[in-house]
Amino acid sequence: MLFPTPALTAADEAVLAEVDLMREALRFELQSVPAVWAGGLRKFLTADAVSASNSIEGFKVSTVDVEDLLAGERDVEVSEENRAETAAYARMMTYVQTLHDVDDFTYSAGFLNALHWMLQGHRHTRRKPAGQWRRGPVYVTDARDPSIAAYTAPEVGRVPVLMGELVDWLNDSSDAHPLVSAAMAHLHLVSIHPWADGNGRMSRSLQTLMIAREGVLAPEFSSIEAWLGRPGNTWEYYQVLGRRGNEYRPDQDVSEWIRFNLTAYHQQAQTVHARVDRSRRVWETATDYLHATGFDERIVSALHDVAMSGRVRRTRYEQAEGLSAQQAQRDLREMVRRDVLAPVGRTRARYYVAGEQFPDRMIEIARTPAGLADPYRDRA
Repeated sequence: MLFPTPALTAADEAVLAEVDLMREALRFELQSVPAVWAGGLRKFLTADAVSASNSIEGFKVSTVDVEDLLAGERDVEVSEENRAETAAYARMMTYVQTLHDVDDFTYSAGFLNALHWMLQGHRHTRRKPAGQWRRGPVYVTDARDPSIAAYTAPEVGRVPVLMGELVDWLNDSSDAHPLVSAAMAHLHLVSIHPWADGNGRMSRSLQTLMIAREGVLAPEFSSIEAWLGRPGNTWEYYQVLGRRGNEYRPDQDVSEWIRFNLTAYHQQAQTVHARVDRSRRVWETATDYLHATGFDERIVSALHDVAMSGRVRRTRYEQAEGLSAQQAQRDLREMVRRDVLAPVGRTRARYYVAGEQFPDRMIEIARTPAGLADPYRDRA
């Protein structure tokens, strides 16, 4: 038995309608921006989701470091464990993103286990097999006392049956809104806890896949993992899950979980809109600056990275503009010569930050914070 999808309240319906409007507006906005700029934003959002979802599990790698790792940079100062976890989650997330428009796509136990292997294959052991249902009990321990089980997953013999029910549910057409179904899929999977490890990230990834397959936005814009990874939200995430009880009880009302997810969708849409607006304004300001100073316009992507992320590496700039290593190095050296950029580090590990002559207006735009509205509190 799975959790029944609860009926939405009038407030839920209103919040969901606002989310739909914001996502549609974002889709149209992205159709009119430069390809290089939009591509950079997609890479940032993917890196932000990977960084946030891994951080929930205790693997701490900043978004900008994840961006560099995804670009192929080797000299990024992170532990080998964090590097491996970032690579594994990014590999799985990249595959999930490619499935958003596959016509003959279906869910299956084999598909879910294959995703799990992508995520956990580097940690595969006999006691904690990757890509296979768990072989014994699994517990979520209390953060304050690891000797206490905050949640005990269903008995191992029930896992194949429950996962069969979930696969059937995923493949059946549903009258629920796709965003509501995606939230329910997350709850179903994390509650069944079918694997020995990696259940949280798998559940969040399944939610992302279902949102992406709705087809409104590109997959990179479909995740709420970055929102869930903010410290206060992570705490509330565990609190909401914890209030479901310390064992699997699907015969209960999960309206609170839906409300929590609708808040996440709404605030993540606000966050992405604010990021898009800042990023667009930085891009336009950089373009104007380059026109006024006579620099080649292609340098705009390097300036944009420095303003928005705090730094740029040669590899990232080279890939963004389709340059040779020599061309990219020449451009960056010229920016250093004019004190627009300042180098940090040596040889392969070098990156570039804002120099004395970097346009102040770009940094001001990039660093101006945006407020977030609580869609339920502001409605009360």
